[in-house]
Amino acid sequence: MKKDKKDFKNEEENLKEELNEASEEISEEEASDEAAEFDEELEKLKAENRQLKEDFLRAYADAENTKKRCAQEIEKNNKYAISSFAKDLLSVADNLHRAITSVTEDSKENCEGLLKGVELTENELMKVFDKFGIKKMEILDTVFDPNFHQVIQEVEDKTKPAGTIIAEVQTGYMINDRILREAMVVVTK
Repeated sequence: MKKDKKDFKNEEENLKEELNEASEEISEEEASDEAAEFDEELEKLKAENRQLKEDFLRAYADAENTKKRCAQEIEKNNKYAISSFAKDLLSVADNLHRAITSVTEDSKENCEGLLKGVELTENELMKVFDKFGIKKMEILDTVFDPNFHQVIQEVEDKTKPAGTIIAEVQTGYMINDRILREAMVVVTK
């Protein structure tokens, strides 16, 4: 049985068609698998991108909050850095005030120069206190507040309501908005 050229050609064409169909089927399956893998990988990358954005925003917000806290701490430290020094100066102010009040009318003429010098020194000290935000508490005839005052004595006085400050034994001072030293006071019962 001899095959002629036509039969070979038909067979060859049939084989080529079958081969093309098979490669198309394989290619479509591979392409669909590759597309599924690509979609899966794309979703993973999108999720990772979202997570990285969230992490970045959290880190940025944390850095901004830290920056604000540090600025507040620096401001606070600058504002109250002289507190211990100021407390030490309060005894100087007390002693100057005592020296002024100890001069009686009788001895005033003999000590007039000394009194004037002590008064000028006290005034200069008060100017320095003002410069650094140190203020005397004005508390006479106000109501006792345990946050600012320390009671030394209670006195019976029917003319004023109970808890009214009637005398100041030691002056209280504030530095900016903080207590530097509580005032020691006498209050009514």
